[in-house]
Amino acid sequence: MNPELDLSLERVIRAPRATVWSAWADPARLAQWWIPAPLRCRVESLELRPGGAFVTRMSEDGAEFVPHLDACFLAVDELERIVFTNAIDSSWRPASPAPVAMTATITLLDHPDGTEYRALVRHGDPEARALHDKLGFSDGWGTVAGQLAALVEPQR
Repeated sequence: MNPELDLSLERVIRAPRATVWSAWADPARLAQWWIPAPLRCRVESLELRPGGAFVTRMSEDGAEFVPHLDACFLAVDELERIVFTNAIDSSWRPASPAPVAMTATITLLDHPDGTEYRALVRHGDPEARALHDKLGFSDGWGTVAGQLAALVEPQR
């Protein structure tokens, strides 16, 4: 991690890696946690393979959905790692995404209490990193990690 260019988040999710992975791999499950509530998510494309499309839309009211993410997967190691970027869109064209271009690496590791979930988000320059941080990286990515945990952790 380069602190001048990268932002990160780590969380222990009290569920097996396979369960956390399935919440990433199943479009219906991904739609339940990928965008901070109360916003709603629609998964347009989830081709979880290198080169595959990753497209989501969001809505405040569930009626009108607007673009959220148009990205592609760069690397996928089943049960272990997902890497995607919005600097290349789902049709493999160079993109200038708003508000910021990024490459995200999601890593799932075994942990005594379940799964260690790590998100590392890389930016091209310090200004893009600072903008992403200012726009609420920690709150946004932290919220969706919490929503993921709530979806997959057993009810007590």
